[in-house]
Amino acid sequence: MAISTFIPELWSARLLNALDKVHVAASLVNRDYEGEIKQCGSAVHINSIGNITVSDYEADSEIGDPESLSVSDSMLEIDNAKYFNFQIDDVEQAQAAGNIMDKAMERSAYALNDAADAYILETLVNGADDANVIGSDTPIALTADNVYGYIVQLRLILDKNNVPHEGRSIVLPPDVYALLLQDSRFTGSGNMGEETTRSGFIGRIAGFDIYESNNCYSDGECYKVTAQVPSACTYAEQVLETTAYRPEKRFADAVKGLHVYGAKVTDPTAIAVLVCTVA
Repeated sequence: MAISTFIPELWSARLLNALDKVHVAASLVNRDYEGEIKQCGSAVHINSIGNITVSDYEADSEIGDPESLSVSDSMLEIDNAKYFNFQIDDVEQAQAAGNIMDKAMERSAYALNDAADAYILETLVNGADDANVIGSDTPIALTADNVYGYIVQLRLILDKNNVPHEGRSIVLPPDVYALLLQDSRFTGSGNMGEETTRSGFIGRIAGFDIYESNNCYSDGECYKVTAQVPSACTYAEQVLETTAYRPEKRFADAVKGLHVYGAKVTDPTAIAVLVCTVA
C-alpha cells in the first residue's frame, strides 16, 4: 500500500462499519445522542421530561393552570479511549497473498469492539436499580431445569416497573446459553431454525431477544446477566483519528487509530440483573 493512496476519511468510515457489524451490547442500548464527539473528555447532554399529570375533566368548567414541565439534564461523559498502532513490513506485504492491511484493520476493529462491548455490559450491571437484582445476597445456581424460570423472573421485574415490551433483550454467557439449549420451551419454539444477521442473536424467549456474548460481566466467581431495553442506557462512540505513516527506522507501512466512547444508565428501573453461577 502506498501512503499517497491513503484516505483517512475513508478508512475511518470502514473501521466504524466493522465495529457496528460485531457489536452485541452497543446494538441493545440507545445511541441517539452520539452526535459529534471531538475528543476524549467531551460530553453529551441528555435531557429527560418527568411525569405529566392527567386530571379529570368536567363539562362546562374551567381546567387547572398549566403545569411546568420537569426537565432533568444528565451528562454522558466520553471518558474512555483506546488506540491501535501496527506496522506491516514492506517485504512481508510483498510476499503475502491478499491484502494484509485490510485484514489488520478488521482485527483492530474487533479488538476495539471487544473492549467497548465489555464496558457497556459492565455499565448496565452497575447502573441497575438495587431492587431489580436477583441473587444479590446469594448467587443463583443455574441448571437446565431452572434457567427458564429465572428468565421469566427477570421479565416480571421489568413488567412491574412498566418497562416497554418493545426492544427487550437479555445477554447470556455461553455457559448459560448451553443450559437454555436443554430446555424444550426454548428449543421447541422455532429458535433452532431461525436465521439472523444480528451479531450474537440466538433466539427469543419470554418476550426477550436473547444474545450470546463472552463479554457478559463476571467478577470471577459468578456471572451478572442483564435484561434491558434500549432506553435504559445511552452509548456514544467515535473513531477520532486514523492515520497512516512510515516509521522512520523501518521499511514499513503503519496505521494508528483512536476510538473514544462512553456509556451512561439513564433509567435504572429498566434493567434487571441475575447474579448466577452455572452448576
